[in-house]
Amino acid sequence: MRLKLLLPDVKIGEFRQPKKCSRRNCTGMIFYPRQIVQKKIVDTQYEEVSAWRYECAKCGCTFRVYPEGVNNQQISLRVLGIAVMLSILGLSYGAVELVLGSLGIGIGKTSVYRAVQFAAKKVPGMKAGEDADQLKTWLEPILDAMDADVLVTDDADGFKKVSDDTGRSQQVCKSHVGRNTDALVDELSARIATTQDHSLETIGVTTEQALRDLGKLKEMIHSRIPEDQALLEAMYLRYAKARKPGKGKKHDVAYRIRNLFMDRWNLWPRLTFYRTWKDERFVGIDCFRNNRFLSLLILFTNYQFWNDHTLARPWRFIDLVTRCLKPDGLTRLVL
Repeated sequence: MRLKLLLPDVKIGEFRQPKKCSRRNCTGMIFYPRQIVQKKIVDTQYEEVSAWRYECAKCGCTFRVYPEGVNNQQISLRVLGIAVMLSILGLSYGAVELVLGSLGIGIGKTSVYRAVQFAAKKVPGMKAGEDADQLKTWLEPILDAMDADVLVTDDADGFKKVSDDTGRSQQVCKSHVGRNTDALVDELSARIATTQDHSLETIGVTTEQALRDLGKLKEMIHSRIPEDQALLEAMYLRYAKARKPGKGKKHDVAYRIRNLFMDRWNLWPRLTFYRTWKDERFVGIDCFRNNRFLSLLILFTNYQFWNDHTLARPWRFIDLVTRCLKPDGLTRLVL
């Protein structure tokens, strides 16, 4: 398979002359250049570009015109193109953030998500996010061939659906959930301590109580005691009255804490499954020694590659998997 990558280029000296006013319903066609302004951007080559500020001769509205490859966003079109490419190749939004961050390109997973959604609207047939049906088609023959009872994956919703549809139990990656939870707890705790967000007051929760709850969640996510699900439910109910902000507004602290506790409460049985599962010989899950347990730690790097080369000949791939699995120790498939 040969890939050809075409990314938007950033040409700092090339500007397109404005053809219409940025103000809605203005029909002005004449614009006067007023000044050059500097703009900080996230890009692979440039940290700053120049933009022209224009004024509409009809309504007096001023607006900026950016060089080719840059728009009103802080992130260049080139970086957004790279993010979309990595997502199409199978990386999660968080993984794209980590990869680009390691290359010195600062982009959050929310920005990756928005870029993928925008691209999906423009490209016919492109699917935004993971396709659970595609995962099931690819994964179910392998699960059947291995006679697997338990599926171990990251926290992606597509894998949860595959687990439920195929009747397999699921163990969500403890490390993955732990890192994400720690980061969210630290971020929310910092916001409570340093910002003037009053959303907690509107639902009758003090900042001290919120900080205690977040600290307790951080402890629970690493102890992973199955019986703690009831405590998570109680914590969620404390924030259940938090309402989603209006369209276009940022989520406040109370609503984000509500969603965090709701997610972890629902995820808890899948996160603590290894604590209670036993096979027919009453042998539990041992991540190093149990040879009855099939752990599929799937790192998708190219869904289209597997579609083209694997789904057409699934039994050839299953045979390869079978020969790669060790008879003793943990049966693990890493793609």
